Amino acid sequence: MINQKPGHDDVAVLSIASRLRSAATSLRPQRAGVVYALTLLVVILVITTAVVGQPAYLSSTNISNILGQLAPDAILAVFMTVVLISGNFDLSVASVAALAAATALETIDTLGPVPAILLALAVGAVVGFANAILVQKVGVNAFIVTLGAMTAVRGVVLIVLNGESVTAKSRSLVNIDSLVLSVPFWVGALAGIGLLALAFVRFRQARRASALPLDGFFVALIIAGVLVLVVSFVAPELLTQPLPVWLMVFVTLAASLGLRFLVPGRKLYAVGSNPEAARLSGINVNLYKMAPFVLSGIAAAAVGLIYAGRFNSVDPNALTGTELTVIAAAILGGTSLFGGAGYVGKSVLGTVVLFTLSNGFNMLNLGSNYQYVVQGVVLIAASAVYTVASRSRRRQKVADLAPATVVTSAKETE
Repeated sequence: MINQKPGHDDVAVLSIASRLRSAATSLRPQRAGVVYALTLLVVILVITTAVVGQPAYLSSTNISNILGQLAPDAILAVFMTVVLISGNFDLSVASVAALAAATALETIDTLGPVPAILLALAVGAVVGFANAILVQKVGVNAFIVTLGAMTAVRGVVLIVLNGESVTAKSRSLVNIDSLVLSVPFWVGALAGIGLLALAFVRFRQARRASALPLDGFFVALIIAGVLVLVVSFVAPELLTQPLPVWLMVFVTLAASLGLRFLVPGRKLYAVGSNPEAARLSGINVNLYKMAPFVLSGIAAAAVGLIYAGRFNSVDPNALTGTELTVIAAAILGGTSLFGGAGYVGKSVLGTVVLFTLSNGFNMLNLGSNYQYVVQGVVLIAASAVYTVASRSRRRQKVADLAPATVVTSAKETE
């Protein structure tokens, strides 16, 4: 038998075929389903609002309204995704946010804005660290720990507020939340051109390696670049947003790039996927299991400060149920509840889907009962799609490995 080594052309063809399969996989509904769902939802709402004579759904005012409403939940969704990637989840975020808001409003008039804000953030870090210790060091299930923390911290909120609402005299938090930042038109245009240039550089590098950069990140770069350019030229008023919206954008970009390109991000995926294999590889599993809880606690405290600044008041039931919305957004974005898989950008898009639904129902004057039914059906449908897709991928992997196993066995027999 003559063994023939594959030539350069054969390798190039195989590489291109692999990239094409990767692109097809990235664009499948189970991978990009949240993008298709959001697109379909927006199209339906645009047509429906036009038919019933409502104002244009995609007006700059309405889009800014949606972004302002979803920004706090989207920030929580980013860090919830980080926790889920590590193989855990956190049900206490809403209660921690309420406690941070109560702490800040109770102390800001006596301590001043900066100490009150730092104290509120420290409260979130302490609760997150306590959750991390109980889950990773003591070994209690994350569901039990964070469910207990959700209840206990909510009780602390009741104690701190004495069962009543609190309003601060200081307007410092209100001024921070209402701070509006405008990005100049040319900065937005340069950002869009920069994203497209990045995609072009990636394309050129791949071409030199005789491959095609057809993956999810390449497609996301192109879509983001085009979207930023369209906003800059067509609706530059959208570049003027309150501070929480820009904070959401910054947190999403920083987390996305960190998880994809930095070593700690790759280690986090490894720990969530297979903790024992990660430990044998020399990764500090305890650190990568515990740090997401602390980050989630700090993020929840920051969201509590945003809430306190938005209303300059907080009551014992503030933010109740937000943790379920955040987890639902992460699931809609395709984040696995079993760890090792998830993208913060998709989780933010999941938040956009939920708030777009809510906004659409309000514009169409439909009752909240229908809204909850539709949201529940959408969540169950998304979970079903991802579950079925995951099973299909596992079966496909087994099918792909089977012929190789047979050939290897045959060669060993010869």
